[in-house]
Amino acid sequence: MGRSPELRDFEDAILSLSAGGFAQSVLLTGLRGVGKTVLLGEYARIAEANGWVRSRLEAGARLSLPAEMAAIARRALMRFSHGEALSQWGRRALGALKSFQVRWRLPDAGDLEVGVSPVAGLADSGLLHHDLGDLFGQLGEAARRRGVGVLVTLDELQYLSREDLEALIAALHRVSQDRLPFLLAAAGLPSLLGKLGDAKTYSERLFEFRVINSLPEEDARAALREPAEERGVRFHSEATDRIFRETSGYPYFLQAFGREAWNLAPGPDAITLQDAEAAIPRAVARLDAGFFRVRYDRVSPEEQALLLAMASLGRGPHRTGEAAAALGSSPSEFESRFKPLEKRGLCFAPRTGEVAFTVPGFHEFLLREARGSTA
Repeated sequence: MGRSPELRDFEDAILSLSAGGFAQSVLLTGLRGVGKTVLLGEYARIAEANGWVRSRLEAGARLSLPAEMAAIARRALMRFSHGEALSQWGRRALGALKSFQVRWRLPDAGDLEVGVSPVAGLADSGLLHHDLGDLFGQLGEAARRRGVGVLVTLDELQYLSREDLEALIAALHRVSQDRLPFLLAAAGLPSLLGKLGDAKTYSERLFEFRVINSLPEEDARAALREPAEERGVRFHSEATDRIFRETSGYPYFLQAFGREAWNLAPGPDAITLQDAEAAIPRAVARLDAGFFRVRYDRVSPEEQALLLAMASLGRGPHRTGEAAAALGSSPSEFESRFKPLEKRGLCFAPRTGEVAFTVPGFHEFLLREARGSTA
């Protein structure tokens, strides 16, 4: 998948914490379609291979952080107690979970909590950052004494509310100070870096930050070539070169273009440059109908006009004043109309006074859409 350095570093972090050492949680940022979610899945595989318990979350409007973290704690403790009685630390962690459930008005989730009483003064303050810290701490201590760890993968982190983000960072800070085997591997859009700085000034000390971009050319070629070779089919080098130029190495696009080339190739055992050329319009049409349109159709006509104004300037990033002029508005009016699109994850501000799309190739789709509507 072309992410060997990231995978090696993450395995080193798991091994370090498992041995009582120190490691930071991981934060992946990047545009849509660069493979952040796939990388989170690989992190989970590494953790599970080392005996860790893994839980997966995706941030969104309906996510309740207290409820999700309580469910994660319960699942982990069930794993720790499988086939044997709970240890003293396991029962204390359950008591902390019970306190957390009572304080945050969460229902018991099953028989594991039966006969366990809340622990007074533990995870019951009513302050989410404090109570999450207690819960994570007790869970991490129980995991350490079992010789394992806990990994939480959290996708689309930019959609977490500021209150929840602050609480999560503060709780992670506590377990990090105690070097407990509890890690968060999170992914989000580039705008997330600013949100983290606003939430907690010490967040940069908690995370190993990884900016995930498109694949280098050789890795992109391998991503096309190796799956085909496993099935006895050879991608001609001219074909992989052509697809790389068309996709700029973005993993999601590589997959889409490679699939169309595979479907069109007459075979029996090779995909040629001609097959890749024939696949391009079909892959573009599929991306337009799915990957791009599902985002475009969620915005109002006024917002579509703002997006088209940005697209008219090219790929970006663009100065806010230039984008405002293309829209025919003042910079202040542009920024007020831009913020909802940023909140929904369609755009972001790479630096102060700049705007850009979070979706690679979105400007080209918008221009195609505009040409189609006037044809």
